[in-house]
Amino acid sequence: MLYTIGDLHLSLGCDKPMDIFSGWSNYLERLESNWNSKITDNDTVVLLGDHSWALKLEDSYKDLEFIHTRLKGQKIFVKGNHDLWWSTMNKLTAFVESNGFSSIRFLFNNAYLCEGISICGTRGWIRENGEAPDMKVLLREAGRLEASLKEGVKLGGELIAFIHYPPIYRAEENVYLTDVLQRYGVKRCYYAHLHGGSIKGALNGVRNGIEYRLVSADGVGFDPVKIDPADPGLENKS
Repeated sequence: MLYTIGDLHLSLGCDKPMDIFSGWSNYLERLESNWNSKITDNDTVVLLGDHSWALKLEDSYKDLEFIHTRLKGQKIFVKGNHDLWWSTMNKLTAFVESNGFSSIRFLFNNAYLCEGISICGTRGWIRENGEAPDMKVLLREAGRLEASLKEGVKLGGELIAFIHYPPIYRAEENVYLTDVLQRYGVKRCYYAHLHGGSIKGALNGVRNGIEYRLVSADGVGFDPVKIDPADPGLENKS
């Protein structure tokens, strides 16, 4: 089975506790209990960014060790805006292999096939708090999403997008990302990033033929969300 959740914000290797925030008390225990009560080692979980507060790849060891050893199943990581430890695909892969974290893989200009679903995605970006649009980032992330979807088309199955930032948030829309989603016939998109009061502005529903769903950790009660299998009759359009 396939599941997803985002924003674990682990800080086992540094002093950045999340339980100082409302709703995050005992979050590691709640996450581990919810996760392992339904997920088996035969299942896959897509983690939508902000995995660790580490600043360097080597400093993410304890957080990735927790994800690998304490949480069941295979895990696919999407990059989040706080994942400053994230490096090149070669370095990321070498790091998890050298440390025996065999259950962890990375979604970065590529795609994975699971349960008839082509898992595609990128970090994304959207304007917040009135900040100016960053065209370089907008176009880069749209390009990465398209590269991932192209790989997904090759794999077959239903194309589902997993993006850290919400493509649509309140009155803002990242049209560069949503245009790519629409051109490739994506019907389902999962995203994270939003916490606390920001969750009220989340889009959980259909917009222009695409169903959007927020799965940030506190937004789903630290309980991974199951993704239904793809419709065998669904055809993706590129």
